[in-house]
Amino acid sequence: MAKKQAWVHSSHPRSPSHLFFFVLALSVFSLVAILIYKVDNFASRTKTIVGHNLEPTPWHLFEPRNFTEESRHTRAYKIIQCSYLTCPYAAADGGSQPSKEKRRGLVSSHTPPKCPTFFKFIDNDLEPWFNTRISIDLITQAKEHAAFRIVIVEGKLFVDLYYACVQSRMMFTLWGILQLLKKYPGMVPDVDIMFDCMDKPTIERNLLGNGSLPIPLFRYCTTEAHLDIPFPDWSFWGWSEVNIKPWDEQFKEIKKGSRAQTWATKIKRAYWKGNPDVQSPIRMELMGCNDSKLWGTEIIRQNWTEEAKAGYERSKLSNQCKHRYKIYAEGYAWSVSLKYILSCGSLPLIISPQYEDFFSRALIPMLNYWPVSSIDVCRSIKFAVNWGNANPSEAQAIGKRAQQLMQNMSMDQVYHYMFHLISEYAKLQDFKPVPPPSAQQVCEESLLCFADEKQKELLKKSAVTSVSSTPPCTLTRNPNPNFFTAWAKQKQKIINLVKDMENRTNAATT
Repeated sequence: MAKKQAWVHSSHPRSPSHLFFFVLALSVFSLVAILIYKVDNFASRTKTIVGHNLEPTPWHLFEPRNFTEESRHTRAYKIIQCSYLTCPYAAADGGSQPSKEKRRGLVSSHTPPKCPTFFKFIDNDLEPWFNTRISIDLITQAKEHAAFRIVIVEGKLFVDLYYACVQSRMMFTLWGILQLLKKYPGMVPDVDIMFDCMDKPTIERNLLGNGSLPIPLFRYCTTEAHLDIPFPDWSFWGWSEVNIKPWDEQFKEIKKGSRAQTWATKIKRAYWKGNPDVQSPIRMELMGCNDSKLWGTEIIRQNWTEEAKAGYERSKLSNQCKHRYKIYAEGYAWSVSLKYILSCGSLPLIISPQYEDFFSRALIPMLNYWPVSSIDVCRSIKFAVNWGNANPSEAQAIGKRAQQLMQNMSMDQVYHYMFHLISEYAKLQDFKPVPPPSAQQVCEESLLCFADEKQKELLKKSAVTSVSSTPPCTLTRNPNPNFFTAWAKQKQKIINLVKDMENRTNAATT
């Protein structure tokens, strides 16, 4: 009995030990499961610059991005890492933050040049708020029309997300602003901006009656009937979906391609290649002009799905400068294709545009482009082609001036415009910008964290590599209060002269 009792006493201490480890393991497993659930739940509610948990803009619907290629846990980890952990770590690690000396401002022995004349339109775009100024209430009202909100405080960029942007527009737009902050450290003022990233302006002037104050909204284009503030578009830093390179590199390739033929050997027809299936009446009408003998045109429907399969070899912009005349036709609204068409050195034939981007105000009919009427488009294009073939020296000169305009539109010039627009806008705000609680800090590292391989390649190519050694160009004020009205009237006068020439020629041939 004694031996049996001893055995019993020796076995009892092990049972609590096994139970303890079992309970401990169960507790750890439960905590991990709860943690994973919490992380997944938090990630499932986090909005990101690439479209996680964001609906398309209701004023311009599009197919939302599909994220099913990632597992749920992989996606959750990426969202948390890129949205919340990357920028604080990059800042703590030093990142690319400028020194205190650089943040105090640029020191240069060089006097900056005067800004181009079209920079004066910054005043025209901001004029509605000169007297009223911009309050935080106006910023809040603009949210109804915005896809995201940009707040810059002490050189840091914060973004509050409302709707998804089509393709990678938001990513490349934010990247451009980050490059501006890096190029001019300490010089970009604190500012609060509502931004729309889609094609058509939304804030109409005629809806602001009965003493209503105008609502400020940044976007890529505007019209005379709208109050939107045009800002350089995302494609200046690259367009991954259609394989377009950053602007400086892309322009050099287009210019090189334009030199493959002399003017005498270029095809004596007008050329357009693009997508007409974007709810564009002008483009649909243009498709009916595809007759080289009758209208002197060559019109090609672009199929981006097939182009992607072929590696975009048939859609290289540098290979599309073989014709003497290049047609620009707006799409759903404004189109990024304008700057590439102007870069060819061909005579640009611009069909009566409704929309303006920030640099298109520098266009002057018969100086750096030929105006084409939106009424009877085919006949108007034919007249332009016939005029150019009858006056080859003049047509060539117009094309060269268009190309020179775009050569002057270097990325430095783009950053100058961004700097002055943001600076002048910030002066009108009567409050101190503060990031809203729901805003996320965005830095280069967080954008690259979300980017796919093609996007990373373009983003890194377009990165500013050093602080500018000179300040931005000098923005001159216009002493003439009627400058913008006179500018518009002069352009319209030339357009009317061209239309009269066309009408007289058509009347003589009928």
